[in-house]
Amino acid sequence: MIVKKASEIPNQHHHHHMSTSRQSEPDDPSASEKWAANLLQDCAKAISEKDSSKIHHLLWMLNELASPYGDCEQKLASYFLQALFCKATESGERCYKTLVSVAEKSHSFESARKVILKFQEVSPWTTFGHVASNGAILEALEGEAKLHIIDISNTYCTQWPTLLEALATRSDETPHLRLTVVATVGMGGGSVMKEIGQRMEKFARLMGVPFEFHVVRVASQLGELKEEDLGLREDEAVAVNCVGALRRVAVEERGDFMRLLCSLRPRVVTVVEEEADFTSTGSEYVRCFEECLRFYGVFFEMLEESFAPTSNERLSLERECSRSILSVLACDGDGVGDCERREKGSQWFARLMQAFSPMNFSDDVVDDVRALLKRYRSGWSLLPAQGDDSGLYLTWKDEPVVWASAWKP
Repeated sequence: MIVKKASEIPNQHHHHHMSTSRQSEPDDPSASEKWAANLLQDCAKAISEKDSSKIHHLLWMLNELASPYGDCEQKLASYFLQALFCKATESGERCYKTLVSVAEKSHSFESARKVILKFQEVSPWTTFGHVASNGAILEALEGEAKLHIIDISNTYCTQWPTLLEALATRSDETPHLRLTVVATVGMGGGSVMKEIGQRMEKFARLMGVPFEFHVVRVASQLGELKEEDLGLREDEAVAVNCVGALRRVAVEERGDFMRLLCSLRPRVVTVVEEEADFTSTGSEYVRCFEECLRFYGVFFEMLEESFAPTSNERLSLERECSRSILSVLACDGDGVGDCERREKGSQWFARLMQAFSPMNFSDDVVDDVRALLKRYRSGWSLLPAQGDDSGLYLTWKDEPVVWASAWKP
């Protein structure tokens, strides 16, 4: 980091920092509780204008105030500072690869599972999409004897136990389920998927559901997936589940990817994506930066209110965010920067309409989602898509954060 020593930064910033950590003084107009956003946005503007003295000054200041262990503002400052520093020094790709390899070294199935399950316990951020998707899949495949679910998601199969339970309690004959999981590099090594497969097989036996588990490895980009990788069989009814998957397809390959999914002739395609637009790049750097800051500001605030302050799971989730922030704001080439280019529900809707027709969630599924939200603290609600768009939004304090939808060819 290019920071020298604290004495080089004018003293008022230390005062400014002190005043932000307590209630704002009415006679201190410079004290603002949301100080991080202003400083970070100024720095992003300076970078896009190539104003090097301003960049240095703001990076120093942010470095004094930021901490990954502080409050929400300090954490945002810390993770966005890292991305801004890498952008300013053109070291984004290198830094991203380092962070990913460090994360992979410390990555075990147990630790990943613990984080995912704890997150599901305290927040509906992921379970909302699971319940909506499972409901749509079960209804679309009702009465079929042989089911094939192609799971293109980043959820380590935590979505499927409830679906297996539902299949086991169906009034007609229990169907045969084949689950094909499409795993990309970031999902841990072969041992992780092997462990997941064994657990799923054990649970299916317990539930009395005939079950097969397959993993398809894609080198690095989901865009490389081919129909022949998936081993389709004539007598099976296919469902494709995309949770947090489409954003990992390079922006320019998204149309082709939708057509590939359509060619699988699925009964239903479920899509769950977080509500943010990170597609503006290049000359629109500041716009992309502001949207990234808005989205992660909401996410970090939600984590702060959902977890205990010292929670290790929360820290893991925040670190994961720091990698995404870096990939979006500081990586331009090598396909790295495309790995988290989120789009909003209305944008995905327009893309999906090129290959599919929307399916509405039934009243039963909507009721299931509402019942789910009641299990969590207040602040969460359900918002049906407005106008011509389709799907359901999960909102946190009236801010749409996750979009779920179902489609058929």
